[in-house]
Order: sequence, then structure tokens, then C-alpha cells
Amino acid sequence: MIAGLLLAAGGGRRLGGRPKALLSLDGRLFVERAADALRAAGCAPVHVVTGAAAAEVAERADLPGCVLVPNPCWADGMGSSLRAGLASLPPGTAAALVALVDQPRVGAAAMARVLAAHRSEHTLAAAAYGGRRGHPVLIGAAHFAGVARSARGDRGARAYLAAREAAVVRVECGDIAVPDDVDEPGDLIDLP
Repeated sequence: MIAGLLLAAGGGRRLGGRPKALLSLDGRLFVERAADALRAAGCAPVHVVTGAAAAEVAERADLPGCVLVPNPCWADGMGSSLRAGLASLPPGTAAALVALVDQPRVGAAAMARVLAAHRSEHTLAAAAYGGRRGHPVLIGAAHFAGVARSARGDRGARAYLAAREAAVVRVECGDIAVPDDVDEPGDLIDLP
């Protein structure tokens, strides 16, 4: 069982307080698009970590079969959301595929490609774009506790993965995805 873990808790501070989960593209909320992509890639279950707009996401988003994981500490940064998400996964989860809600051009194809790198509970894999490590990231269950301990601020699993760089399988996805984050209002203009 490889779970999808969608980090969707941020408040969109640089977007004027517009939570990224509730932004839309082609008539669909970012949170819906990303959760659908995780399911289409083969993840089950899919856990969605919410925060700044947790009640509104629960009310507005169509997330069939997803588990909503509220993160009351969302303002502390992505690290707190990653910890909350990992803690929410059911026993027996072999790995988690971690995706970010603010990357709407990373879809199911890239997620499935990274998911296919799973070999065991010790697997660490990440999408790469032109050789540079990005998201989504696959974390084998043997690493959950270590990742949770190191996830602080807005760093998520970065420090943990950097310390184990030689073990991280890089899965090139630059031909099927664009990893640009939507962080500022101008980023929305460039979306297809």
C-alpha cells in the first residue's frame, strides 16, 4: 500500500492570503487536481493535509475517498504538514508519495513514474527535472520516523534527503511535468 500525501495547508501569504488549495485552473481547485493525480497514479489511500482553509476545503472541494488531515500548526511551515501527514497514515503503509498542492503542472504521469521506483520500505525516490531533485517524493516507511524528526519550518524532507543523497533514486520527469510553484500572483498568469 503506497499512500498519496498531499501537502495543502499553506495560507498563500505571498498570494495575498489566498490559500493555494483553493486556487483553480480549468475550473477545478488545485487541491482537487492534485488529489485526483495521486489517485490516478495508483496511490491509495490519499491523505490531504489542510490548514489555513481547512473548513473551506472540506466544504468546497470534491475529494472522494480522500482523508482530510487538519494541521493546526500549518503556520509553522511545510515541515509541520509533513509530520501531520506521515502520522496520519495507516499501519501497513509501505511508502508515501508526497506531492505539493502548488505545483499544478505536476500531474499523474510524473507521480506514477516516481511511484514506479518503489522497491521496498527503504526506498527513497524523487522526481528530477533536468537532473535537479524536486517533487513528488517517495518515502519508504522505514524512513517515516527519521523524516518526521527532521521536518522543520518550510524544509519538509529536504535535509533528510540531502543527508542520504546517494540513496535517493532520481526519476527524470522533465519531459512530462513542469515543477514550477505557484507562489505569487504573477505565477498564475503563466498557467496554461
